[in-house]
Amino acid sequence: MSVDEDTRWLEWVTKQFETIAGEDKEIDLDEFKTALKVKESFFAERFFALFDSDGSGSISLDELLKALNLLIHGSESDKLRFLFQVYDVDGSGSIDPDELRTVLKSCLKESAISLPEEKLDDLTLALFESADKDNSGSITFEELKAELENFPEVMENLTISAANWLKPPDMDQKKRKTPRYLTRAYWHNNSRKLFFLCLYAFLNILLFIIAMLQHAAGGPWYMLAKGCGICLNLNCTFIMLLMLRRCLTWLRATWVVKVLPLDQNILLHQIVGYAILIFTLVHTMAHVMNFVSLSQTNREYKVWEYLLTTRPGIGWVQGTASITGVVLQVLICLMVVCSSTFVRRSGHFEVFYWSHLSYIWVWVLLIVHCANFWKWFVAPGVIFLVEKLVGIAVSRMAALYIVEVNLLPSKVTHLVIKRPPFFHFKPGDYVYLNIPVIAKYEWHPFTISSAPEQQDNIWLHVRSMGQWTNRLFEYFREPESQAVSNKRLTASLRNRRHQARTQQEELFKSVGCGGTVASNEDNAIELTLYRKNGVRSSSQRPNPDHGVQVELGDMPPVTREISAKLSENHRYCNIKCYVDGPYGTPTRQIFASEHAVLIGAGIGITPFASILQSIMYRYRMRKQNCPNCSYSWCETIKDNEMKLRKVDFIWINRDQKSFEWFVSLLTKLEMDQADEEPEGRFLEMHMYMTSALSKNDMKAIGLQMALDLLAKKEKRDSITGLRTRTQPGRPEWGKVFQKVSEEKKGKVHVFYCGSPALAKVIKAQCEKFGFNFYKENF
Repeated sequence: MSVDEDTRWLEWVTKQFETIAGEDKEIDLDEFKTALKVKESFFAERFFALFDSDGSGSISLDELLKALNLLIHGSESDKLRFLFQVYDVDGSGSIDPDELRTVLKSCLKESAISLPEEKLDDLTLALFESADKDNSGSITFEELKAELENFPEVMENLTISAANWLKPPDMDQKKRKTPRYLTRAYWHNNSRKLFFLCLYAFLNILLFIIAMLQHAAGGPWYMLAKGCGICLNLNCTFIMLLMLRRCLTWLRATWVVKVLPLDQNILLHQIVGYAILIFTLVHTMAHVMNFVSLSQTNREYKVWEYLLTTRPGIGWVQGTASITGVVLQVLICLMVVCSSTFVRRSGHFEVFYWSHLSYIWVWVLLIVHCANFWKWFVAPGVIFLVEKLVGIAVSRMAALYIVEVNLLPSKVTHLVIKRPPFFHFKPGDYVYLNIPVIAKYEWHPFTISSAPEQQDNIWLHVRSMGQWTNRLFEYFREPESQAVSNKRLTASLRNRRHQARTQQEELFKSVGCGGTVASNEDNAIELTLYRKNGVRSSSQRPNPDHGVQVELGDMPPVTREISAKLSENHRYCNIKCYVDGPYGTPTRQIFASEHAVLIGAGIGITPFASILQSIMYRYRMRKQNCPNCSYSWCETIKDNEMKLRKVDFIWINRDQKSFEWFVSLLTKLEMDQADEEPEGRFLEMHMYMTSALSKNDMKAIGLQMALDLLAKKEKRDSITGLRTRTQPGRPEWGKVFQKVSEEKKGKVHVFYCGSPALAKVIKAQCEKFGFNFYKENF
């Protein structure tokens, strides 16, 4: 630090201390824990004991400054000595295996990592044997220092949370650089979108000016209203074209994708939506001001009569222009508010969904409101109607059935759906899903996570983040699963079917007859009872809501209770669903890339699960094996199917359990590349766990060293079970992309699916390195 920075740091520490310490000017252990935000009390107690140099049971400002000065300004040896004292619990001057195990156990809790006791023993043994050079049974300071020298990234920035917590927020901020929106890279990478927006703005301005000039005789307010009106005619029809998903999917396979920003259709749809809101507000305000002027010059009608009645006769359909205009204003404002991010992302997607359906009434009212709107609407409206009818016909042509359900950690529902005939899709495509038993009229978009080469079924992974997705998860959840902890929650429909058949047989035995249960076209239950000799039979449709009595000679009646139980069992045998799609996404560009970087955040891995499977399928088709030895290689011949030379897959998860979603798939992909190849691995995987503390944090140094050592020994990561080592914290995108750039495998295309906030960070880095960036939108 410079002198000025040091002074500001001292002032900031003093201020923070006074805020926490209170009137007694001392920090006790509980206040210390709260301030450091340490999860595990072990580290808080150890740090507190070392900070409390006089052993008084509290930390004064002088003691705190002295300790922090050592951690921030001290030498490398001083910091290592502090770390050694943290690990040396009993203060004996050496670290024994039990002390090391205690430290590593606390490290695991700090990083939110759950491992069995046997694995903890393995980690302890791996680190202890590596550090105890003289086999004395304990680790000395010199041995710990020598071991740490094997991890240079740790030595670069050795610190603890306290140092960062008590650091002024502006100390790490560099001088502001040129905003990315003014850089040449930004304009180059967004040229299609910017050109389109300029053309869109020019067209609106042109129409606005023409309309104003044509109605100059009506006065300034009337001119303004008419200018906004014609812009509304344009935008209220253009906005529907941006959501013609089937047409856009087709256009993505043509040259048009190189000219128009088809991948930005959602963003453009939002921009046009806000433009409609602004034009509507100005249009309404201008008409109100014009009515005020008219009411002052012509006393026949008052302002409220102009606005809320048909008496003035304004409008081509029975003078209803004003009334329809007021209703349109309310509907448009409601749609924009309910479409806001805070509504869609806060678990209230249904509010957005149902309010957005009012676009039908908006178009109907616009036709009534404006005499010329139908001329703008007719052509796009016909295309929109045809697409909707095709979508309904395709989705309803044949009912599909969910054949298997797996409930995964973090409330993710894995649906396996019987793949319909003639259902062709590309890796990364998505569909709209409707499950009548969850919500009869709701359709929700989900990415297909299985590969196109998988002929029998399609996979969908649904994260529970809203009302519909939560209802889906709860529908399939078994009650007894609540008692199971730290295990993968799996509920297979195949097992349910077996259980259902067993229960049905028991029920039939209880009434002294045989029988079958099946479903008809309406998914209702057909119950058939018969005698064992098969002489007489009957078929009825039990309804759980209305008990059914079936008498067959001397057979006992089938009661309401039996009917209800059969219905409940059957619920899991044939879950009907409908699928609308598939629809294309920006990831369709991946096979035209040479070096692809796939970045998934959390459940954002779903499109890449499909892509990775498809990539490896094509990779295996090109892989060659020597008949005389075990040597294998991959043909580097480029073709129209796949031009890829290298793929980097980056998966970022908040917690350990989330890796279980696709760990079996990733393990299989690693096995496909078991053999080293001359040009290096075709597919490289990079796993990041954000809840885990980084290697330069004192609370995690020992654990990360042990994980590295054990991974090298077992050739397997302890967290995920993959060969790829899971990295703690978040990626340093500058270093990641620098490495990608240095590999020189061809033009780099970065594909991302995840949170919008992280998308901005990655996009800025892509512009810096000249990479093409594609974000999943639907």
